Amino acid sequence: MYRTTWMEVDLDKVAENVRTCKAICGKRIIAVLKADAYGCGDSHVAKAVLEAGADMIAVSSVDEALMLRNEGYEGGILILGMTSADDIPTLIENNISTAGYSAQWAEAAAARGCAGLKVHMKVDTGMNRIGFKDNESLKQAFDLLQKAGCVMEGIFTHFCCADTDLEMTDRQYERFRSAVEYLNYPFPWIHCDNSDATVFFKDPVSNACRLGISLYGISTYEKSLAYPISLYSTVMMVKHVKAGETIGYGATYTAKDDEIIATLPIGYADGLIRANQGRKIWIDGQLCEITGRVCMDQIMVRLEKEVPAGTTAEIFGPHISIETMADELHTIPYEIICLISGRVTRTYLWHGKQVTEENARLLKSEATDI
Repeated sequence: MYRTTWMEVDLDKVAENVRTCKAICGKRIIAVLKADAYGCGDSHVAKAVLEAGADMIAVSSVDEALMLRNEGYEGGILILGMTSADDIPTLIENNISTAGYSAQWAEAAAARGCAGLKVHMKVDTGMNRIGFKDNESLKQAFDLLQKAGCVMEGIFTHFCCADTDLEMTDRQYERFRSAVEYLNYPFPWIHCDNSDATVFFKDPVSNACRLGISLYGISTYEKSLAYPISLYSTVMMVKHVKAGETIGYGATYTAKDDEIIATLPIGYADGLIRANQGRKIWIDGQLCEITGRVCMDQIMVRLEKEVPAGTTAEIFGPHISIETMADELHTIPYEIICLISGRVTRTYLWHGKQVTEENARLLKSEATDI
């Protein structure tokens, strides 16, 4: 690691969260590793969740599924998002399951030839993103795909307000239950619960739950989950400025008194967006304000006491939770994690020790097999 800004991923804690959630719901677990496992490294996180008892991995696209196959993962994998009928030969060849999400897709798949394709029928219960809104069109597409030789492996929906609106969640569930009962088919995989619903929503219809953000300790309802990820940088320079001097682009910060300013090698190109100006990070027991605009590659922070160059700074982690950071930025933890760019080195802890260090801009330091 040449640029001392890094994200630490404790895979033992990821595995612990899988075991905790599986014990609570008592169902099979589909680990959702979209967007390179939310930027945490799909192959590494896959290894942890599978060892902890996850039964399937879900991703968002054909590209993401093939990346896992190329990294050595041979188990069940489901694409939750949209695919093209033109991709069906690739899906069949690589044993990748996909969502059946519209009448148009089903017709195109049948026309293209889809014998052997594993399909999970998607029911739109109120998200209005993808999926079938009524049972009749769902049944027509199901019959068409089954007749064309597809393996009807599953049926699913997605709750849109499981963290905020339980009445809406109940309505969505009832719509999903009616769809499952209408098809009256012995699907091996029936899933509606996302991370939050996994730990509080009890239903007799589904036999699997999907874990996404809860892999990283984020849950509205279950506070025993562990936080596996932290983001760090390093104090590289410390200077003293006089009262009245300004800091950064646009001179948006003016020192009220003589102040101690530290410069760190992290900026908006790393995912620390400009809205972080005025927020605080943790340095050597101090909560230090980000002063002036966040630069592309650097930030300046005000210290209460001087620290030596080389001192570690925590952007989020043990002292500043990612949920606190999200609240202060008026966003969600998902976005913060996913925004951390590929030039930020990832370090991995596994079975109690650091096992590898990787940077998307450099060659991988250690080959990874799932």
